Amino acid sequence: MLSLSSRANRGWWDGNADDYQVEHGAFLRDTGFVWCPEGLDEAEARLLGDVRGRRVLEVGCGAAQCARWLVTQGAEVAAFDISHRQLRHSQRIDLDTGLRVPVVQADAEALPFAAGSFDVVCSAFGALPFVADPGAVFREVRRVLRPGGRFVFSVSHPIRWAFPDDPGPRGLTSDRSYFDRSPYEERADDGTLTYVEHHRTMGDWVGMVVAAGLSVTGLLEPEWPEGHEEVWGGWSPLRGRHFPGTAIFSCANA
Repeated sequence: MLSLSSRANRGWWDGNADDYQVEHGAFLRDTGFVWCPEGLDEAEARLLGDVRGRRVLEVGCGAAQCARWLVTQGAEVAAFDISHRQLRHSQRIDLDTGLRVPVVQADAEALPFAAGSFDVVCSAFGALPFVADPGAVFREVRRVLRPGGRFVFSVSHPIRWAFPDDPGPRGLTSDRSYFDRSPYEERADDGTLTYVEHHRTMGDWVGMVVAAGLSVTGLLEPEWPEGHEEVWGGWSPLRGRHFPGTAIFSCANA
């Protein structure tokens, strides 16, 4: 049974997938693994290591651009998303590129995969910011990972929650406590929850990873690159010069 957060976000992404792909599709590329709005590319970063011959799962895949790139690298890939409309875009891109990614509609808090099925699990801003219980996702990831497997995920950098989500000068002045874990919510006129993102501090993320039986092996805070002028929501060159917008955690299943 879906949580209130998952139910709301499934509806939001189904309704906004088309606009999202129009706005960001060129940046993400049909076959490309971009970790974050800063533009960090797995082709250069190699946070997942050599994936050739590895079984890889993408969590919250959207239109499966990352998974499709992994296919080109020789990985055996599966991917899932909570949004049916996003997965329809994945099928569209499959037809356009001739690269097929097996996708399924699922909730990250209850993965429809057998234990020990994957060597690598990855998530580029997929699912984790939107679920009420990230710890459940981490436990599921550990369950489907083989011993020694790798899990890498990116999320909004927790420090951003202390600032307005504004790419301009207003977004440089903190207006709330970093320790206020109140989620960002949008509601319909009748009060129905239609969209939610949850705030976790850096310590919260590390604590939940460790509590799930995984270990943190690396943390990357990508700097805003020179020459990158594209604004993505609250991410911008102005803010990127002052504080990080993304945190990328590398984890292992010991």
